[in-house]
Amino acid sequence: MIFDMIRGIIAAQTSREAHTITMDSKIKQDLGVDSLQIFEIVMELEDTFQLEIPTEDLDEITHVSDLVGYIESRRRNNE
Repeated sequence: MIFDMIRGIIAAQTSREAHTITMDSKIKQDLGVDSLQIFEIVMELEDTFQLEIPTEDLDEITHVSDLVGYIESRRRNNE
């Protein structure tokens, strides 16, 4: 569920077909996400999941799976 939501956000921001985005996709290298798109993706994720993603946390997020794990962890900690 979270993966599908994240994949949809990334697809919308990158004009990619959602089915081409996998958990193993590298956000910058495989998906070609630039710094402006990352900013827009993060803003959308913050709105969608009602959380704040500090810029320094983005350094450790390289794959879509990292992003999914990060969101899941933050949501669990906020419950």
